[in-house]
Amino acid sequence: MPAAFLASAAPVQNRIDIGLREFEYTERDFERVRALIYKRAGISLTSAKQDMVYSRLARRLRLKKMTFFREYLDALERNSDPEEWEAFVNALTTNLTSFFREAHHFEILAANLRKISEKRPLKIWCNAASTGEEPYSLAITACEAFGTMTPPVQIIASDLDTNVLKHGEKGIYAAERVERMEPARLQKFFLYGGIGDQAGSVRVRPELQRLISFRQINLLDPRWNVQGPFDAIFCRNVMIYFDKPTQYTILERFAPLLRPDGLLYAGHSENFMHAARIFRSIGRTVYAKAEISAESASKSGAA
Repeated sequence: MPAAFLASAAPVQNRIDIGLREFEYTERDFERVRALIYKRAGISLTSAKQDMVYSRLARRLRLKKMTFFREYLDALERNSDPEEWEAFVNALTTNLTSFFREAHHFEILAANLRKISEKRPLKIWCNAASTGEEPYSLAITACEAFGTMTPPVQIIASDLDTNVLKHGEKGIYAAERVERMEPARLQKFFLYGGIGDQAGSVRVRPELQRLISFRQINLLDPRWNVQGPFDAIFCRNVMIYFDKPTQYTILERFAPLLRPDGLLYAGHSENFMHAARIFRSIGRTVYAKAEISAESASKSGAA
């Protein structure tokens, strides 16, 4: 920013001074962002996220040809533009994922799917689908558990970020995203090829895509576009962005959506001991509904 502009600008209270920035960004701006994203998506940002907020929202200011963060935030609140709110939330959503991340969960799921003798479609909800690696890992697990490319499984893959959902629906990934996968699994469930900007990429087989329904769901919405009961809910590395009261509310809503023997899978750094009335840990960041007996839980294979 030119020195002349800085000299003529009005005084800014509590400016976040980390080098010269392209856009004016104050402590008050950051606190406004924290309040807005918490209200909109339940995401609780710590003070350590100041730089992240700046770098991600700066793209929106650049696109809107704005100079001040407060100008962008004023417009966001004043106009109630659903597309801009969507862009705001997408910008502040972190999407770290990989195929078969925390692999022990997929082993537990496969064992549980094989135990279900009822002749009915099995239902799984993956509510942190990101760019699709996790729901496709669930689909592969189901295919392997039943020994067929058309297992009796329905997977709902949801996320708050609409951009990553579009990526997931396409099912196309750079080759390095699957380089650690076993060659036999890779050959069975992926297709190589592509031209232009997709050259060198891999695509999940259509059979896997048919098992998955992608949709946007905000876990803070009063109604979720899903219908249980589910045999498994994967909510991994999501709750770490929520405070404890928000976590508790969401867990309360998960419980009636799970079958009596259904399991909730959490991220490795998440702990729901504060919600022991609703869910009880059965080991390895897997949870059963609290009313399930110890004997039933031990049969799940997670302990």
